[in-house]
Amino acid sequence: LTGAQDGSVRMFEWGHAQQITCFRSGGNSRVTRMRFNYQGNKFGIVDADGYISLYQTNWKCCPLTGTSPKPYLMWQCHNKTANDFVFISSSSLIATAGLSSDNRNICLWDTLVSPTNSLVHAFICHDGGATVLAYAPKHQLLISGGRKGFTCVIDLRQKQQQQLLQSHDSPVKAIAVDPTEEYFVTGSAE
Repeated sequence: LTGAQDGSVRMFEWGHAQQITCFRSGGNSRVTRMRFNYQGNKFGIVDADGYISLYQTNWKCCPLTGTSPKPYLMWQCHNKTANDFVFISSSSLIATAGLSSDNRNICLWDTLVSPTNSLVHAFICHDGGATVLAYAPKHQLLISGGRKGFTCVIDLRQKQQQQLLQSHDSPVKAIAVDPTEEYFVTGSAE
């Protein structure tokens, strides 16, 4: 799966020279992150306009009609930009990271209810916006990085911030959690 600056999203298959499906054509907002769910049957994208779009992976383009796939869910999760998201557990709960004018820069969403009621909880933990997310399922922790170099650890069971660490002097761009969930590592723009 590839996402581009021009907003296009294309799916390729090993051993095939051409794309198998174009989920979004160019001319859309820049793709900032794409992720598959744990089962691999869905994927999502977030873009620079703050939208999240969720798709089924098994959609095949009809060569006769040329119809392109449509997202089964699409809404604006941040009113300035969306930088990252993660599927939580069953894939019906999603956490997003971005920048909103009301400073709700980490949000939890329930995809099984209407978009107007889908916001489960919002966290204000990154001044200037959140840039990256990681999920530790065993401990039910959400780890986020921000534009000003801070890393935030959120307990999803209690829906509260546990820690806020100054991990870098520049924006946090990557977070990885080890398989045993004992450690996490952050990487910055510098």
